[in-house]
Amino acid sequence: MQRLLYYVLYPILWLVSILPMWVLYIKSSALYIITYYIIGYRKKVVKNNLKLVFPERSSEELNRIAKGFYKHLCDMIFETIKSLTISEKEISKRFQFENLELLEELKAKGKSTLLMSGHYANWEWMGILNKKTSYKCYAVYKKLDNPYFDSLVKETRERFGGNIVSNKKIVPQLFRESKRNVETVTLILSDQTPKRNAYKHRDTFMGIDVPVFTGTEEIAKRLDFAAVYLKVKKVKRGYYKTTFELLTENPKELPDFEITRLFLTEIEKQIQEEPKYYLWSHKRWKHRL
Repeated sequence: MQRLLYYVLYPILWLVSILPMWVLYIKSSALYIITYYIIGYRKKVVKNNLKLVFPERSSEELNRIAKGFYKHLCDMIFETIKSLTISEKEISKRFQFENLELLEELKAKGKSTLLMSGHYANWEWMGILNKKTSYKCYAVYKKLDNPYFDSLVKETRERFGGNIVSNKKIVPQLFRESKRNVETVTLILSDQTPKRNAYKHRDTFMGIDVPVFTGTEEIAKRLDFAAVYLKVKKVKRGYYKTTFELLTENPKELPDFEITRLFLTEIEKQIQEEPKYYLWSHKRWKHRL
């Protein structure tokens, strides 16, 4: 059944992916109407999250944020599909890096780097980083249940030469690279929700006390990797600018959980500035106190 589903859907996804971006955004606008007004996909989750995080904002403002989120989510769906066939030239035009010299300075010092990012703006187009830096690039993902779509996701994200590794295998992989003195840069989405009984620390995220993911910090301290915040800003529809902000070059010198707090502070700033680009359909605050 999983194979059949793949063989049915893959040709459709591929045909959609070769369409021009302006056509895809017309489709995205249509999908927004269906998703928000007809299906109401996770609308209760989205609105409850917004009310929880922004109790001081009016219902009208929260509704505007929710609608903006759904429009962006639909754009993201088609941008992800476009990843199947997008050219290096086009993605480089649409997803730009402003201060790559920070990474190169760290590499020149022999430092491997962990990029801490969140489910904000666009994280699917980060694969192009491999073409922009001399680091060996990795990104962490969670393996899909369907092995055919799992292979497709890996193949798509590795189109520009990067390496996609599951969350269960990334630590030994980076340890091996470190032993071989290979400098790496690794993207980890660090705003995840830990399981209720499988976390080591709680902190506030958008003012709410929740368990927080500390895996990125633990890797940084264990392997002495620099920690850098990856700030992705949506400039306009289909265009993003990314900057790198150093959190620490020497993680072992910081108190436990300080790196995690520094990361949370940075992503909170972005959410406060332009909340519609965060993934509000995720149940991020389900284990709050």
